[in-house]
Amino acid sequence: MPCGSLVQQRAMAQHLILATLLAAVALLARGAAGQDYPRLACDYAARNFTPSSRYLANINSIGAALPKNASASPDLFATAVAGAAPDKVWALALCRGDANATYCLSCLGQASRDLPNSCAYNEDAAIYYDKCMLHYSPAGFPDGGSGTTYESLSYEDVEPEETPRFNRVRAVLMNATADYAVRNSTRRYAAGEADTDLPDYPKLYSWAQCTPDLAPARCRRCLAGAIALLPQLYTNSSVGMVLGVRCSVRYQTDPFMDGPVMVRLGAAHPPNPAAPAPAPAPGMGPAVVTPTAAGGTAGRKYSVPGLVLMAVLPILAAINLVTFLCFWRRRRRPLTKTEQPDPGYTKEAEDMDRVDSMLIGISTLRAATGDFAESNKLGEGEFGAVYKGVLPDGDEIAVKRMSKSSPQGVNELKNELALVAKLKHKNLVSLVGVCLEQQERLLVYEFVPNRSLDLLIFDTDKSAQLDWGKRYNIIDGIARGLQYLHEDSQLKVVHRDLKASNILLDSDMNPKISDFGLARIFGREQSQAVTNHVVGTHGYMAPEYVMRGNYSVKSDAFSFGVMVLEIVTGRKNKDCSDSRRSDDLLTSIWEHWMAGTVLEMVDPAMDGCFSEDDVRRCIYIGLLCVQGNPGDRPVMSSVVMMLGSDTVSLQAPSKPASFASNGGAKPEVHKM
Repeated sequence: MPCGSLVQQRAMAQHLILATLLAAVALLARGAAGQDYPRLACDYAARNFTPSSRYLANINSIGAALPKNASASPDLFATAVAGAAPDKVWALALCRGDANATYCLSCLGQASRDLPNSCAYNEDAAIYYDKCMLHYSPAGFPDGGSGTTYESLSYEDVEPEETPRFNRVRAVLMNATADYAVRNSTRRYAAGEADTDLPDYPKLYSWAQCTPDLAPARCRRCLAGAIALLPQLYTNSSVGMVLGVRCSVRYQTDPFMDGPVMVRLGAAHPPNPAAPAPAPAPGMGPAVVTPTAAGGTAGRKYSVPGLVLMAVLPILAAINLVTFLCFWRRRRRPLTKTEQPDPGYTKEAEDMDRVDSMLIGISTLRAATGDFAESNKLGEGEFGAVYKGVLPDGDEIAVKRMSKSSPQGVNELKNELALVAKLKHKNLVSLVGVCLEQQERLLVYEFVPNRSLDLLIFDTDKSAQLDWGKRYNIIDGIARGLQYLHEDSQLKVVHRDLKASNILLDSDMNPKISDFGLARIFGREQSQAVTNHVVGTHGYMAPEYVMRGNYSVKSDAFSFGVMVLEIVTGRKNKDCSDSRRSDDLLTSIWEHWMAGTVLEMVDPAMDGCFSEDDVRRCIYIGLLCVQGNPGDRPVMSSVVMMLGSDTVSLQAPSKPASFASNGGAKPEVHKM
């Protein structure tokens, strides 16, 4: 069994329960004594390690050094890596900007002792104290962190008549604090205060901080995402907090910071807060935590035994869930002592271990798909057919069955496996497993019920299912998925085959980028590559790729721009690499753009029900992305920012690629 024998699993569960009880009692005892009460973000979907595992030994090794390294750093920040795959541990530690080195060392030391037991031996977990946080994971340094919600034990509600004013002041103060943290602090940290003109709460205090290694733009996007959650989570609360691995924010009506205040706002705040900052980058979503207000008015009180039950019962339920999933889901088998990798363990070997852990038997997939019944076929392309299936645990899957004549060879298959297994984002399709038995080559993906975008957007009968709100969400989701691939994942990935048929839609019409058979990994400092074997789909390929074999993130941006224009118009682009053609979509869009009649190009299936400003913004972005010069195309983080704000000044593009030989028109600047 992938998870061990029944006896071993029961023993493991008993050990976890005992460890969790002891950890909960210890944590609550410290909280009752008046010390800093920790908040946990435990990823119960992650794999568990055992008390005797090498993974825990690597955690302990990090715990011995990381607190010292962080407290000795000018930024009170440090990262560490220990061990070799599959027991490799990545860890990150940060102390709040107003902490001193002595407190930082003590706080992180406590965190390193508490975290492994507190999260029931989850491989991916984080712990937050008021002035320090520690996170470890087997998946590298994250842009966000898995989290959970905690109920507040001490806060007050703002009176209804005061809530609108309070919320406006909060929005202005939090954004000002975030701006200061990004622009004026090498530590990416700021504290603020504001006069509210409210009798019950005359002052409001704030804090914003990112890990110092984040670039300013990424820090601001992360903080913007956290700030955007505050009005959703705390409509009338006098305190609020959003904690994440990469960034955190907090406000309350009592002072809670020990250091100097960098941002001070008087009573004359603008009546409405500034437009929200850009949405967070994919994967950077912070963990949501409701705080206990430090120094606030005491709320409902609980005894220590009562708190123990409140803390332990949900954890026990989670342990039971993990144990149940262990019976039914195929998990990666930990290596035994005799199987541990030697010092020469390579990245390729690690990739193969990852693939081996995802192997699914051919008999399981034949049963799931009705022996690849024609009635279960979802579609067929040049690489083979895709079938719907249902695993024994009830999970729906899509099985990509390579035909024996498929142009996707073994190398492309391995490439797709190695890539997709490492990439995790809500706008990328998830790889469930693989089967390489009986001369079959089968890739098993999550089932995405609404199939591919092209089957809807180019079908005159079905395109009406996509109103403007859904289309805008699809464009935004594709952009976020590409931003993750290009800028925010552990790898820098160029897809090379972006097209409408490779965008799958889930039950809520959220897009998921699929088919990574042609994708390539770039070095972080690498800007482009050249190939003599140009592969892809005409109409979506950038001209520099078609003509010279040059590809980069900017060639992906070109493909994205084509898709944006297709989504807006409902029309499929023809081969736009030939400048002699006059009937391709890019030409038509540009001609209407110059004539001021571009709204006439909008898909009639929407029956005129769309936001004209949003449509113009998307056409702007689409045309920017299909510029003939790759340097004139925006990176995807800029695209996400443009899509997320209606106050950004957008410079109109020059003529698109198919017009490149004729020169460009004088750019115009439009305020959206």
